[in-house]
Amino acid sequence: MPIDLDCIGREAGPAEVAWTSRDAMLYAIGVGAGQDDAFAELAFTTENTAGVALRMLPAYAVVVVQNAVTARPAFGDIDRTKLVHAEQGFVLHRPLPVEGRARVTGKVTAIQDKGSGALVTMDAEVVDAATGAPLATATSSVFIRGEGGFGGERTPSPPSRIPERAPDFERVVATRPDQALLYRLSGDRNPLHSDPDFAARGGFSRPILHGMCTYGITGRILLNRFCDGDPDRLRSMQGRFTRPVLPGDTLKVQAWQEADGIRFRTLAENGQPVLDQGLIGLAP
Repeated sequence: MPIDLDCIGREAGPAEVAWTSRDAMLYAIGVGAGQDDAFAELAFTTENTAGVALRMLPAYAVVVVQNAVTARPAFGDIDRTKLVHAEQGFVLHRPLPVEGRARVTGKVTAIQDKGSGALVTMDAEVVDAATGAPLATATSSVFIRGEGGFGGERTPSPPSRIPERAPDFERVVATRPDQALLYRLSGDRNPLHSDPDFAARGGFSRPILHGMCTYGITGRILLNRFCDGDPDRLRSMQGRFTRPVLPGDTLKVQAWQEADGIRFRTLAENGQPVLDQGLIGLAP
């Protein structure tokens, strides 16, 4: 069965998701906190350090959404080995607590015909399960190879967000060979990131790193650089995944401080973008 073109507007959920301080610390370690210096980011990796309160990394908002499995609207019985994460964004309406419980509702908002595949876009609303107060809004899209050519809407790519001048900030960061095995413990058990046979069926030489791990690594580095490590100052983050990353690869994060926020991209070892057209919004 191909992609279901009638799924636009379809909703799913609400699904309830809970997390604890253990999840906060495990996520932080999964996106590289403490990897270079075990004592540099204790506010994200420990809960009992004298004078240091445990905080939640802002990008955990997308993990809450991904863990709300029954809030994912169906869009057809497609081959999951052909599906890759294409874009991801979130807006925080308030800082995420270290421990919490939320309700998530998802909705398919668009399907675009890209010729070689289909781009499916979904929104998710996250509210506090006890009070109903808004916590976050997330927007994501997935690209499904081989599902294009159905004559659907084709929209041009938006203009580049990346300035032409040299970056204001640049940092090289190594990923671990077992980075995907660490990150998957936060909830994303897609075998594309752990099963060599499944990855081979998708056309990859070996399991690839979660795009959301690259996203989380990038967000953590930019949080430390432009927000002094204060998660209350980071309000939103969006970016486009352009190439796969293999666990153990070295990445280079580049950023430009602009009037509307921090524009960024993350490059692979060969200088090609793996996370592009990024924008982080800061609190006033």
